[in-house]
Amino acid sequence: MTDYFDHKETRSQNERENDQLQKLQRCLSEAKEKAPYYRKTLADIEPDQISSITDLAALPVVRKSDLIEMQSDASPFGGLGQVSAGEMARLFLSPGPIVEPQGVDGDIWRVARALHAVGLRKGGVAHNCFAYHFTPAGIMFDFAARTLGCAVFPGGVGQTESQVQAINRFQADTYMGTPDFLKIILEKADALETPISSIKRALVTGGPLFPDLRRYYESRNIHVRQCYATADVGLIAYESENLEGMILDEDVIVEIVRPGTGNLVAEGEVGEVIVTCFNPNYPLIRFATGDLSALMPGQSPCGRTNRRIKGWMGRADQTTKVRGMFIHPEQIARIVEKHDEVVKARLEVSENAGRDNMALHCEITSDCDRESLRERLEESIRSECRLRGEVTYTEIGTLPNDGKVIHDDRPITSA
Repeated sequence: MTDYFDHKETRSQNERENDQLQKLQRCLSEAKEKAPYYRKTLADIEPDQISSITDLAALPVVRKSDLIEMQSDASPFGGLGQVSAGEMARLFLSPGPIVEPQGVDGDIWRVARALHAVGLRKGGVAHNCFAYHFTPAGIMFDFAARTLGCAVFPGGVGQTESQVQAINRFQADTYMGTPDFLKIILEKADALETPISSIKRALVTGGPLFPDLRRYYESRNIHVRQCYATADVGLIAYESENLEGMILDEDVIVEIVRPGTGNLVAEGEVGEVIVTCFNPNYPLIRFATGDLSALMPGQSPCGRTNRRIKGWMGRADQTTKVRGMFIHPEQIARIVEKHDEVVKARLEVSENAGRDNMALHCEITSDCDRESLRERLEESIRSECRLRGEVTYTEIGTLPNDGKVIHDDRPITSA
């Protein structure tokens, strides 16, 4: 029988949405009052008029790709913080640079749920190989293990020989880190003729867990689960013992939208992951992660009732340069919005004899004037992208379900 972290994991979807709706209304109210950015962007939004989770789609999106500029213009938090820097628990500066404050002490990133799902329990020893400096990952996983009542060794990155010594000295039973670094440690231990036998489980993120790598760990009797987490919002989803997709965290709201827009896609369709989290002092409302995924039907056989995603499926930021001009997914979205006959579109960029070519492939309704629409679409491309592009038609449902709005098929993408 599965041991759950708390009652939230098995509640009904109706209970879950009612709870999240109350948190959302409270979050919107406080953000409007205390955060300069939200005071402006949510000026016309009345929190108590948000009566369902689906109403989120009417709110503006905050894009991760815009954070550097936002934080430069309104240092240090881009207007998203509800308190001053000195009132935050910790301050981080990830590559970019992007500021990521920790609002309050404790497992504010909610990673303990994922660690519990992999089997870590009170009295265990966790070997933490995430970095503790500049970025929040080390502290994020440290707090999670401590929340479960476990000791933590702050291993950080590198120093594989010392990592081996620490694991064997403290008989750590759980590894936390990137998917491939544990293999490096294990191989170093074998080379030193001090093999590691105490590690029984691992929670990994920050890179791909390839099937061969998972099988390697299983051959060494190490059960590995991955989670999907970001430095901005913390835990988004995690694997359970059934390994059928990733179960959404209980304390975030996840939407999947068409890249470059805030518009929801159908279940199963690949789109950009949008997350709303309720971090005290630094809430993120409709935060566009830039990652691609898709919602899965049904629920996990493990008994957890929250929705699932397929996991990380690539990046949504498909900006490219054609004939010296940047083309963004948002531009393609605006072209589609101008023409009701277009159901879905995808810009294909190719190269022929040293010349860049653009073709907008469109799924269209059957009852439209195709030639008239073609002329209007070509004009929209010229107006929106300042470039000429061809228009081709395809049947509804035939464009690839990969979340791509722009597909650059050139051998080397233009700089």
